[in-house]
Parts: sequence; C-alpha cells; structure tokens
Amino acid sequence: MTARALISVSDKRGIVDLARALVELGVEIVSTGGTAHLLQAHDIPVTPVEEVTGYPEMLGGRVKTLHPAVHGALLARPDHPGDAEDLMRHGIVPFDLVVVNLYPFEATISRPDVTPEEAIEQIDIGGVALLRAAAKNFRHVTVVSDPDDYDLVVETLRQRGCVDDRLRAHLAVKAFHVTARYDVAISAWLANHVREENGEEATDPFPPILTLHALKATTLRYGENPHQQAALYRRPGAGGLAHAEQLHGKAMSYTNWLDAEGAWLAVSQFRQPAAVIVKHASPCGIAVHQHLAVAYRQALASDPVSAFGGIVAVNRPLDAETAQEIVKLFTEVVLAPEFTPEALDVLTAKAGLRLLRVPALRNAHVEPEVRAIPGGFIVQTRDAVEEPVVMRPVTERAPTEEERRALEFAWRAVVAVKSNAIVLARPADGGMATVGIGTGQPSRVDAVRLAVQKAGDRAAGAVLASDAFFPFPDGVELAAEAGVTAVVQPGGSRRDAEVIEAANRAGVAMVFTGTRHFRH
Repeated sequence: MTARALISVSDKRGIVDLARALVELGVEIVSTGGTAHLLQAHDIPVTPVEEVTGYPEMLGGRVKTLHPAVHGALLARPDHPGDAEDLMRHGIVPFDLVVVNLYPFEATISRPDVTPEEAIEQIDIGGVALLRAAAKNFRHVTVVSDPDDYDLVVETLRQRGCVDDRLRAHLAVKAFHVTARYDVAISAWLANHVREENGEEATDPFPPILTLHALKATTLRYGENPHQQAALYRRPGAGGLAHAEQLHGKAMSYTNWLDAEGAWLAVSQFRQPAAVIVKHASPCGIAVHQHLAVAYRQALASDPVSAFGGIVAVNRPLDAETAQEIVKLFTEVVLAPEFTPEALDVLTAKAGLRLLRVPALRNAHVEPEVRAIPGGFIVQTRDAVEEPVVMRPVTERAPTEEERRALEFAWRAVVAVKSNAIVLARPADGGMATVGIGTGQPSRVDAVRLAVQKAGDRAAGAVLASDAFFPFPDGVELAAEAGVTAVVQPGGSRRDAEVIEAANRAGVAMVFTGTRHFRH
C-alpha cells in the first residue's frame, strides 16, 4: 500500500476527493501552501511541507519544495544500499506517491492583456522539479500530473493495494510529456518577448532546435486511405484552422482537413468578401463580391462539376442567403469566421454537412510550415501574396485599369492553387471570379490547356495568372488563341524575351511580379 503522498497542485479540480480517498486508504499526506489550506478546510489531515523541510515557504512562494528532505524522499531507491543509508542518516522518509500539476503558464500567456511580469510569475520551478524527480524514479514512485488520472490511481490502490509497474511507467511518461510541453511553451514565449522587448525583428525564423509543440485533439477515422491511421494535433493557444469549432455534421476526416486548409488559405488572400470552393486541396472556384451570396454563385459557376462534394470557405460571417445557395449542391464542409443564427438554421438542416467556425490565427508571422520527410522535417516560412502587389508591364501594350484589377485578383487566387497552376479570371457582376483553373499539371502548357478547357467561351476577354514563369512561349500562345487579353506571371525564365514577343504578336498585355508562388 502506498504509505506517503506529496500533493501540490495549481489546478484544484478533484483534489479534495482524491485526498479523502487516499486518507481512507491509510496514506499520510504532505502538502504545500494553498493546496494544504484547501485540504485542511475540508477536514483532511495534512502535514505542511515546511514541517518536513524545516523551512517556511519563502520569496513569495517561489521556494517551497526545493529541499533535500523532499527530493531525497523522491529520488531514493529502496533497493540501493547507499540510498537507504543516506535516508536513515538524514532522517528522510520516502514518498511513494506524488500528485503535482503546474502553474497555468499557457493559459496566462493566452490572455491578450497579460504583462511580462504576470507571465514570468507563472513559470513553475518547484512543480517541474517534483514531476521530473518522481518520474525519473518511476520504479519506486507513482507520479500523477493529470487530474483525469485520479480515479484510475484510487481504483488501482483499492483493488491491488499498490500501483503496478506498468501504470507507474505510463504515468511517468505522461509527466515527462507535461514538463516537455511546459518548457517548449516557456522558451517560445520568452524568445518572442525578448525579441519584442529589444525591438528586434526575427532575422532567422528557423531555430537551431525544432520543437513541435502540439497536443492531440482527436483521432481521425483514418488517413488519406482506409489503411492509414491519422490524428489531429493543436498548438495550444494558437488559434487558426486547427482550433476551428465544429458546429454541426459528421466528424472531420484527414482529407477533409487537407481540403479545409486549402480553402482557408485561398479565401484568406482577399480583403473583399470572398468565397472559395476547393476539391482535393486545390480551388476549383474563387470569387469576390460585396454580397457574399453573389461571390459564392460566381465561384460555383467557375467549375460546377468539380464543386460537387467540395469544401466551401468564406472570409465573412456566413449569412442565410449564402447558406441557401450552398445547400443547393452537395458539400462536405463549410468554413467561416462566423455563422449567423439564420444561416445555421439553413445549414444544420443538412445532417451530414460539417460546419467549422474558424478563429483568427495568433502570431501568424512566426508560424512556420512544417512537413515530415523520412527521418526528419523540412521547414519554411509561409507563403502569401506580397503587399502591395507590384506588376511591372513588360509588353508593348500595358494592361487597362480593368485588366489590372482582374490581374491582381487572379494573382491572389493562384497562390492557393496546386502547381503547376494557371488561373483564368474576369470581372463578374460587380466583382471578380475565376472562370477556369488548371491545377497540379507537370507541364505548364497543360495547365493552361486545362484552364482554357474549363473556361470554354469565357476565356475570351479573361486574364491569366501563372504561379511561376513560362519556360516556353507555347503557354502564352495557347492562352491568346483562346482570347485571353492580359497575363500576370513572375518572369525570370531564360526565354522571357521569347515569351514577351509571343504576347506582343498576339496583342496580349503582360506584367511581371518578380515573385513565384509554387504550392506543392
């Protein structure tokens, strides 16, 4: 039977019931500060930790348990002769059970009004040391860092009279996860704070050690295919798509999340009200209009066949009129920053339709894009449309003002399209909309061919955006034959002069941005 327990918790949830159960099992309880006062207030016998250490709490509570009488009692190995002699010589009684959770550092720094001083005071020192010491000595000490494990430990003690080796090891791993997560959160916050305090820009976005600080949110049904396993992880306090609140519908799948990422990336490129429809993680329709319902209809008109079973994202609160348009076609997921009550009434009538309310992403400027490769990771800063978009005319004919507006829309749209990417767009009923998208083609001219095919007659008078330069004139020639009047592309090909000459022969205006936007 566990004979002696040390309890020191910041999160008091369930601690009174746990302590009462331990006392009933004959366990002596040693406790600290506020935890001891709480247990005493519930008539639970407690030995204050200062009676064990011989020292009172000091420095405003910063020092309570950092003492050999505590850590010797945690780290001692009963089967080690030298340890037993040291315990006897110094009058130290071992602990068999440690119940500790840490100051709420992450919750504190998530507050928008938090001060550096408040954050620093929520960096737990003694609690981390207790968890690490007990977890290191897990063969002899049971460490409990999560209130959700209290019932399991009590039930095990009642049934077996002790905590078995397997459960102690499991709880030790969990405790080290807690301390690792805690250290990552502190180091990330402190690095940002020091940089901001010194007025420094983040000159190197890639730290020497990459720490992926995320908590498992849920297990997904399966991955891209039924034989693959999958799960969703969230970075604490980060906001953004991973923290979206699902308001309705079936559980999200792995591919749903991939498509949702593509849709949210695309719709986030626009300042005007925008609607995006995505299939297989790449847009098949994008439009902007002052009325969201009109934007959705125009995005759908871009490629109504591909839109079936797609993902819809909007960058404004979704209203009832737009919702009524969306439910006319089978849709898997709808994403929005907010939904009006009337829109929810319309959308929730569709039982399987998933609705995600997406919060703003915090610290978007420091969040890298991480992808796993066998044996490691590749990391890059996130792509986004340059602000402002600079378009340098390179042809004899410069684009008209209307063409310029359409070119900027197309350039923003092409960022979220899988490479090789081509977008055909044109003004539409007071807004802008894609009319043909060529995506994911190994050959750029094939991407143009696909976009032109999707657009049909609408290609005549449209503008074209290419995510990277044209390696040969053939892509521009094909677009011109279809009636495209203006092109935006990064430039930078060895054959730029040939491409420009092809545009001049066709009377097509062309501008260079100098920036490529591959998306693989």
